[in-house]
Amino acid sequence: MNVAAHHRPEQLQQLYRREKNSRLARRIQGVYLANKGLTCKQIMEITGSARRTIQQWIVKYNARGIEALKELPRPGQPTKLPRNKEQHFCRRIEAGPSKEDGVAALGGLSIQRILEREFGVVYSLWGVYDC
Repeated sequence: MNVAAHHRPEQLQQLYRREKNSRLARRIQGVYLANKGLTCKQIMEITGSARRTIQQWIVKYNARGIEALKELPRPGQPTKLPRNKEQHFCRRIEAGPSKEDGVAALGGLSIQRILEREFGVVYSLWGVYDC
């Protein structure tokens, strides 16, 4: 695979070793290994990634360097439960139903009621809405 000379091999090696985001580090490692002359099959074995994925990493890197390997925001509806309440919610669900829940086991509807009653997240048939 041909790799553009945006960085020297030792720079790529340092970048992937220091990168805190494991997904980005694996992408940079793949580019580094391709730059060192490894085959796509060898890179697949080392990174655990698919052939087409590795090829896409190289194409992106060749076009725009490391910046192109970073993840873009993904489409979709953002979470309605604030991140700082996620652990509390998980503990609540793991604890099982309370008398107020009025059920023997927690299911979809009872979990929705908990989200509404205890966390202020309101569900409707058409989507999720904050109170």
